[in-house]
Amino acid sequence: MLELVIANKNYSSWSMRPWVLMTELGLPFKERLLRFDFHRPDSRFAAEAARLSPTARVPVLVEADGFATWDSLAIAERLHELFPEAGVWPQDAHRRARARSLAATMHSGFGELRRLCPMNIDTDHAAVGQRVLATEASLGTDLRRLEALWEPELAAQGGALLMGARCCAADAFFAPLAMRVTRYGLPLSPPAAAYVQALCALPSVQRWVREAEAEQDFVPEDEPYRSSRAETPR
Repeated sequence: MLELVIANKNYSSWSMRPWVLMTELGLPFKERLLRFDFHRPDSRFAAEAARLSPTARVPVLVEADGFATWDSLAIAERLHELFPEAGVWPQDAHRRARARSLAATMHSGFGELRRLCPMNIDTDHAAVGQRVLATEASLGTDLRRLEALWEPELAAQGGALLMGARCCAADAFFAPLAMRVTRYGLPLSPPAAAYVQALCALPSVQRWVREAEAEQDFVPEDEPYRSSRAETPR
């Protein structure tokens, strides 16, 4: 049985990508969650993550023989090798290349959107989103880049998702951005907004959100807009 090691569902966008992909495709795995505890000098997260990979980060996919693959994009490729018929990537070679391009663009880009709107699923950050959008032009630039990236694919496929009707790795990689868009109330064009809603409607994403909201943790390092769970983000 595969083991997917992840961090807090409320905060860990990197963990969300392979978890959503594996859950949506019905791939067999067990989850191991390492809660963020950076503030502790004896951090269990730091010790366990360093034991699992040289990056000391999650997610990490661990196979039955102990072989580990780290980094969400590398995990997607390993899953494609282990389950070639599961639909991690499209079967058509051109569509597969395009889906990989989309996932890689997400993996290496949109730094301003990620920096200014860190993932925080259990909180309404709409007021923060409007303030940041008004003061940081780079956020609007990243949103327009998202529209330019998504809209041609959605129009070409004629489906709710990037490669048509079925979720693949490209969609899973954008699921954390959908969380940011909805939680920060960020405006998108109608086609892009419809895609975000389609991502949010995936059963795997809905389950992740429910479990993120149930965590009730507070990690100061991931909360730039409030100093406690009781405080309204501002």
